[in-house]
Amino acid sequence: MMISPESYYEEYLKGKTREQIMTTIRGLKQEIGRLKNTMEDPEYGIKEIVHPSEDTRLHWTREYLERARQAYAEADGTYTLSKSEQKAADFDANIDAICKITFSIGGFFGGYRSYVVELTNGLKAYTKLWEDEDPLVLLNDNKEPFIKDTIIAVLKELHIGEWRRHYTAKRFGYIVLDGTQWELEFEYSNGHKTVRFDGDNSYPYNFNKFQRLFGINYAEEDDEYKWL
Repeated sequence: MMISPESYYEEYLKGKTREQIMTTIRGLKQEIGRLKNTMEDPEYGIKEIVHPSEDTRLHWTREYLERARQAYAEADGTYTLSKSEQKAADFDANIDAICKITFSIGGFFGGYRSYVVELTNGLKAYTKLWEDEDPLVLLNDNKEPFIKDTIIAVLKELHIGEWRRHYTAKRFGYIVLDGTQWELEFEYSNGHKTVRFDGDNSYPYNFNKFQRLFGINYAEEDDEYKWL
């Protein structure tokens, strides 16, 4: 059972010094990193997931971290972003200027399929397999077409700015030949440098949620992308 941010404040932050609050902030950041690593392990999900799940705990730990930062500011502290936090903040600051998203996934034997979303002059989405293009309709959970604002909202919820730039199974001690590779690229209309992410048989903790943006059901793709 997770408690609310205000209950967390009352129990762990109220009346604490700046130094004590900063210690709590460091602990929350470490917990977020640990939860992400757990969910990104290739063996995650093989065993029964306990409740609350890592995904639920990650959500609430983010809320606690935000409340702790607020408490730190209220205690006259000046919070300095780490390099990884700066990258995430930069991604979020420019997210409304994203004009094109290109997501490619596949393998050596099956080829790569690319999902392209152009966010300028309305919204145009299509898939590419080799040189062929097919229209793609992006639908939300209510089966209604996405517009630019709703796509941007989904991207914000996914915290993509926190993703590693490169994911590899070697990080967990696995050596996989061929398998599945993926690339994700964001282009901007405000002159911001293109942002790229990629992976080799390894994925961000919320990659399945990201794929659903393009109508990809990872359960249906299990045979082809067995490492997801």
